[in-house]
Amino acid sequence: MFEKFPVIVFWETTQACELKCLHCRASSIWERNPEELNTEEGKKLLEDLSRFEKKPVIVFTGGNPMIREDIYELIGYAKSLGLTPALAPTVSHRLNEDSLKTLKQAGVKYISISLDGGKPETHELIRGEKGHFEKTLRAFKDAISYGFEVQANTTVMSLNRREIGGVFKILKDIGVKTWEVFFIVAVGRAYANLEMSPSDYEAVCNFLYDASFYEINIRTVECPFIRRVYLERENGLNRSKDDSLYLELKSSLYGYTPSQKSTLNKYGTLDGDGVIFVSYNGSVYPSGLLNVPIGNVRKDDIVKLYQENYLLNKFRKREFNGYCGSCSFRFNCGGSRSRAYYYYKDPLGSDPACVLVSR
Repeated sequence: MFEKFPVIVFWETTQACELKCLHCRASSIWERNPEELNTEEGKKLLEDLSRFEKKPVIVFTGGNPMIREDIYELIGYAKSLGLTPALAPTVSHRLNEDSLKTLKQAGVKYISISLDGGKPETHELIRGEKGHFEKTLRAFKDAISYGFEVQANTTVMSLNRREIGGVFKILKDIGVKTWEVFFIVAVGRAYANLEMSPSDYEAVCNFLYDASFYEINIRTVECPFIRRVYLERENGLNRSKDDSLYLELKSSLYGYTPSQKSTLNKYGTLDGDGVIFVSYNGSVYPSGLLNVPIGNVRKDDIVKLYQENYLLNKFRKREFNGYCGSCSFRFNCGGSRSRAYYYYKDPLGSDPACVLVSR
């Protein structure tokens, strides 16, 4: 669907972060890595991204991008090139009223903040810091008050799957309009026991379908089979209708008034198909969770990499192995390429989290 240009580009500006989250894709470290792209290399990357015929959203992520002294300069430069800057900061002392004002002036439009539990103890277990739950709620409120378009990020895993409904209630009550739910892949610091069963993934997807009728934009990462769930639900099929996890999560919607239209979409991006990821050292990946490098911006043209790479074009044509290769939903879905690679060392393999693959 997105052969010529990505909708969104993630730039891991640094590995450095104040937190040590259980599921950290970046395997963050305390200090900045000397291999990071410097200011001039970062500006060259932004210039190259501005050459796409449709200029993408550029997400400055990490680690904690606020640790970079040049972050405001880079954001301002991205804005001057016609890119849409977004920021994925860590909730830390660096995210405060002064920095929010400066980020707004620099041109940031979107800010994403992570909330990984409906209860303080769960969120703080995952994020690794006492008191972080209340700091996170304050960060949401402050970012909204400064006029940012605020997105909540939640990574769903075995530790917090029963609290996803509670997270929804918190976000709804605060007034967050966009919720991006990441389905765990055992990459970086994450370990395989954080994964869920296919029936649990299905239950969460069916809950998110229901929640999408409550005026909150819901997106997912490494869960393209939610688009199969969307199509099935639109046609009256709910594979989780008797599942205890699904029913428990669905109960969190009681008391809110639904709308007539779902915010889910039957089509969307896939690793390398509308999305591309640039690591701290310039290596380019189909996504942040698929550890298959396709080049490096220090020597390769990212526009050419995105448009011509053999693996990315296989993804776009949905030329997969196993069940995903013959599934009737493959052009809507496509399966998690990252999870297929983790389990089978085959980025073209099938996604073991899908109930159709596992049956």
